[in-house]
Amino acid sequence: MEDRRQDDTRERIQGYLDRSGLAANNPRVVPLTPDASDRRYFRILIPGGPSIVLSLYSAPFQVDKLPFVNVATLMAKMPVPIPHVIGHAEDLGVLALQDLGDVTLQAHLGAATAAEHAALYRQAVALIATLQKRGEQLESADYLPYGISFDVDKLTWELDFFTRHFLEAYRGVTLNDGERATLREEFGVIVQELASEPRVLCHRDYHSRNLMLCDSELYIIDFQDARMGPDTYDLVSLLRDSYVDLPNSTVNELIAYFLALKGVAGEDPDFRRRFDVMALQRNLKALGTFGYQTTARRNPVYIQYIPRTLRYVRDNIDGQPRFERLRDLLATYVEEFR
Repeated sequence: MEDRRQDDTRERIQGYLDRSGLAANNPRVVPLTPDASDRRYFRILIPGGPSIVLSLYSAPFQVDKLPFVNVATLMAKMPVPIPHVIGHAEDLGVLALQDLGDVTLQAHLGAATAAEHAALYRQAVALIATLQKRGEQLESADYLPYGISFDVDKLTWELDFFTRHFLEAYRGVTLNDGERATLREEFGVIVQELASEPRVLCHRDYHSRNLMLCDSELYIIDFQDARMGPDTYDLVSLLRDSYVDLPNSTVNELIAYFLALKGVAGEDPDFRRRFDVMALQRNLKALGTFGYQTTARRNPVYIQYIPRTLRYVRDNIDGQPRFERLRDLLATYVEEFR
């Protein structure tokens, strides 16, 4: 089975190279580290020319209906820095993209000075402000994100995902119907609050692994699932990032910077309260994803990010008395919350 899949992959890549004329240059094909999706990526090294990246989808597609292309068209009008779409082969399920290199924001931080670190995060926060402002101005039914949102159903599904894939599958917790209903009731308080907020354009997965550093500029990737949601969503993804530790002082400074970009001077207690509620939901969903990748996809790479994410959740619910019942419930199943 694996051999057939590899043969199919080679045939699809070679098919695109032949059609595009790149095969004549004898390019070298280098597999790239996969992400959590079902897409696979390959760098095409072309002698005497810039490299490109091929994104292989699991099935053929119509390029004008591909979410990545639709959202890329929207973002190009803002404009915000994203990889250019260079070509495609619909029947082969291949999309060719500008190669941004290998340096994510996460990877760069280990080598960055304090000043560089601060500048990059300010740049990342400013991009969120642009997405929200220009997203409102460019709203159109032509673009997929305006037709989907973080509503009650979606937010509830994400917290059920945490229960199913982190508590039950990863931690081996057995819940009876009553326990499951009680937990869902407490999650419902978070869901109703978040779903009732005014909605802005959200990237949906805006963190240090989805920001690439190329020629000293941050580029946004993996944006095909963009949708409408709370104005805190992307900021939470960046500042309560499972992949990077940020000091609380830095988080506070960047929240203030974001508010300043939106014309809000000084502290905004209501925004911070909403930020913390969004962080609680987002981090619980992340734990569900890590559990799913580990148990269902047999991909252990995400296990290393679980302790940091658990700490975010614990610190968040410890700091909010109104979530005392939720904390007690979670502590029954997760020792890190005790």
